[in-house]
Parts: sequence; C-alpha cells; structure tokens
Amino acid sequence: MSDRRISGVGVTPLLGVGTVVQYDSAVDLDDTERSAADPETERQRFEEARETAADELARERSRTAERVGADEAEIFDAHQQFLADPQITDGVETAVREDGLTAERAVSRAFEDPIARFEEADGMFAERADDLRDVRDRLLRILLDRDRVDLSALPEGTVLVAERLTPSDTAQLDPDAVAGFVTVEGGRTSHAAIMARSLAIPAVVGVDADALDLDDGTRLVVDGTTGDVTVDPDADAVAAARESSGATVRHDPVTTVDGRHVEVAANVGTPREAVAADERGADGVGLFRTEFLFLDREAPPDEDEQYGALCEVCETFAGSRVVVRTLDIGGDKPIPYVDSDPGDNPFLGVRGVRFAPGERPELFEEHVRAILRAAAGPAQLAVMFPLVSTVAELDALLDDVSAIAAELEEEGVDYAVPELGAMVETPASVFLAREFAERLDFLSIGTNDLTQYVMAAARDDDRVASLHDPLHPPVLRAIARTVEAAHEGDAWVGMCGEMAGDPDFTELLVGLGLDELSMSAVTVPDVKAGVRDVDDESAAALAEAALNAETREDVRALID
Repeated sequence: MSDRRISGVGVTPLLGVGTVVQYDSAVDLDDTERSAADPETERQRFEEARETAADELARERSRTAERVGADEAEIFDAHQQFLADPQITDGVETAVREDGLTAERAVSRAFEDPIARFEEADGMFAERADDLRDVRDRLLRILLDRDRVDLSALPEGTVLVAERLTPSDTAQLDPDAVAGFVTVEGGRTSHAAIMARSLAIPAVVGVDADALDLDDGTRLVVDGTTGDVTVDPDADAVAAARESSGATVRHDPVTTVDGRHVEVAANVGTPREAVAADERGADGVGLFRTEFLFLDREAPPDEDEQYGALCEVCETFAGSRVVVRTLDIGGDKPIPYVDSDPGDNPFLGVRGVRFAPGERPELFEEHVRAILRAAAGPAQLAVMFPLVSTVAELDALLDDVSAIAAELEEEGVDYAVPELGAMVETPASVFLAREFAERLDFLSIGTNDLTQYVMAAARDDDRVASLHDPLHPPVLRAIARTVEAAHEGDAWVGMCGEMAGDPDFTELLVGLGLDELSMSAVTVPDVKAGVRDVDDESAAALAEAALNAETREDVRALID
C-alpha cells in the first residue's frame, strides 16, 4: 500500500471512501474524417443541433431543479443563452460559409476564443469557461451522433476522477452511489463544486494532473474538508480519516458557550432536500423555496399539489419551524406559461411580491391558501414575503393573508395563520426594518441579494465579483442595522443567504445578534459545531471591530 496523498481544495465538508473511475468528458474531433457538405447543409446541421441541445437543456434543468435545487438549476438558463449568443452563432456561420468547415469543426473553432478569454480572467469569471465547454461538447456530441456517458449509473462506491466536471456532468451524479469526486480543474465557486455541496458529495478540486494517471479500481479517501486525497489507504488510515473528518451530526439544538440558543436551519427546495437536511441535523427549515413547484412545467400547480408538497416538508420537520418563502419568481426567474417581460434589468424589475400578488394575484391567492392549510399540520409553519420594499406593500400583503384566512374559515377548511415575516434583501427594507418588525413576527436577511443591491454589483456579473462579498463593511452595517431594528420591534431575525452557511463567519454572525442561521444542509454540522465554540463576549467584540472596519480586507483579517 502506497498510502500517498494528493492535495487540492476541499469543497464539501464530507469524507468519502471508494474506488477510482476515470472520466474524460472531452469530445475528440481528431478521428472525424467527414468532409464538409455545402455551406447551407452544414448551417442547417448546426441549427438542428442547437434545437436538440436546447431541448436537452430544458429537460436537464427540470431534473436538476427536482434533484439538486432550483437555484442550482438556473445554470442551465445560462447555457441556453450561450446557445443563442451571436458571437457563437455568427462564428459558426462564418466558419461554414467562408472557410468551408463542417458544422462540428466550425463549432469547435467558434468556442475557442470565448473559452480562452474566460480562462485568462480571475476567480469566478474564469470558471465560466467550463460552462462554455459544456455547451460546446453537447453540440459536438449531437453533431457527431455520439452517446453520452451515463454518470447516473456509476457503480456504488465510485470516486470519479476527471480533469474537470461540467455542470451537466455533476447534475447526473447519484449521491447514494458516488463516494466522491476529484478534479484537476475547478474551484470552490465552480458550478460543479456548488452542486457537490447541494448533493452532499465529498469533493476535492484543483489537484495535480498526476491524479489522471490513477488506475481504475484504486482505493481513495476523499476528504472534502481538508482537501486531501489519500491513495491506497490501509484500514488504519481509513479509520483515522473518518474519525477526524468534519463535524459530528447533532440533532439536538445548540447553544453558545454562554448558553445562548442559535437555531441552525437548512435551505431546501424539495421534500427530498428536506429529508437530507433532517439527516444532517438541521433544527428546521429556514428557507423553503416554493418556486421549484412552478418551474419547468407547462401550467402552474394547483392548490392541492402545493399543499401536498408543503405537507411532506412539514412532516419531515414535525414539531420544528419550517419557514416558507412565498412565490419568488419573475424577473430573472421566468416561467414559460406567464407572459412577463423581464425588462432591461431583471434584478430591478418584477420579482417576488411585485410578481405575485403584484401581477398575478390569482396565483398568489391559491399559493397562500395551500400554505395556510399546511400551517394546520405538524410543523411550526412560518411564512416570509420576498422583496418587500415599502410599508404599503407589506400592509397590503397582510390584508391579503387575512382575507384568504377568512375565506378558508367561511368554507370550513382546516387552516392556521402562521408566523409572518419578510425578507430583508434591499436597502429599502433595511431602512424600514423597524416598521416591518412592528408588524411581523420575524425578518430574514437574504445576503445574496442584499449584497447585490447594497454594492450595486450584479450577482451574475463576474466582472464585479469582488464587490459581491458580504464582508464589505456597508453590507455588514446593513445586517447589524436590521438585527437591531428587528429586536427593537420584538421580532426574531434570521439569515438565509450563503453567508450563513460559511463556518468561518459563524462567530461574526452570532456576534451581530442573529437568532437563526439557515444554509445548505451539508454545512449544518460544521455551523452547529461553530456555534457551540462561540464565546458571546468575544463574538460581540469581533462584530464591533468588523463594523468599524473600512475595507473587506480588514474584516477578513479580523476573521482569520
């Protein structure tokens, strides 16, 4: 036994033990000898391949939304946009008409420069190159009529080793069969890494290319916490790795050293995700994304279908709090059966409550009816409204809920009025937090959107990725102001953005006064362990120092 180690970047705080299966997703054109037909025929072949690719992407988006999560599935929207990108389509047409290339070689050439430009960039922007490769290879596979490797059927105990995994690759993986994956390329913010965390698959990225020389069947220990991959471990090495890996799953609530309770909940998008969250020790659900029910279908779900899905989640967390976000759709999350113009800037357009009840009150009424019916069930249901920006909006929403409850009462339908809250994700809601708290039971801070709006930096624009960091002092001060206003208004306050799930930030967030933290289920054990280690006085001092800092670099230095 060699028991040697390969080091990379751990992206999932989990440990896996299994055997190597090497995988190469690249489509090789070297053995393609077909001569080009006339340009119009080659152009038509490309158009047909694009249509087929678009259909495949729509199906994969639907499957990913159900298996992985609605947010993760949005990557396939970007892939659809790449398919229609004029730079790509014009490049293919030029190569076909002027250079006489086959459609497949024209596709390969058209993607070269865009991929190279992404690779030359830094950080998250560079990782978008994998999205382009994913779209390119899909088109090439269709044009060449080649079968796709079925990664959903890998044998149990597989550790997939590859140069890179695309989003389409990762979305296929079965977490019950795959013990982990190891890639040469990729980083913590790559789509493969994000999906690995959602699927709870141990993963290490950025390892040396020597990993590609490992023989199939070689045993590996993949430590997604430390970033170490142990080759041919003996029994003692496996036992030691398992003993030292990650945090212990704790199903009981946790408190700080000084006895202050902090609820550690999970963000979920499907009943299946709720089961996984329960298994990881989540105290409840801090964000149930109901929009997954409305996406990737030809008509909206009716009241009973919504009620059934809500009841499944509530049964999983019977006796615990389940926070349901009302339909957060529109703008950057369109649905095909609603004719809604996203506008020039979808993030500033018709989203959240501006869409339902704003533009579609009938969808909202049916939606809330299902929620109020589910609130009579076994969980402590709570409801929060997304993107509320004015007091008038909030008052109208509360009136709507009261009216719908009165209808159910009159009809003799079993229901309950749950805790009511609002998301704080805009500067307007920060400044109105006190007024909101006086009308509501709780506030929940969505740090992804809050950072976007405070810093005027779009979440999906990698050119301003450095600004999309919740450690920037203006964002921290917005969080602190919200917490203070909520408590003054006698409301509890939670956080359901990605910041809540980073164990490095746990002490800071406890110091800022958050009552609840909600995150991807995979990080629940680590955050719970972090809460147990927090000394309240030290955490408060850290928070005060961070709020007085002038730059995010200063804040990071304090945390480190």
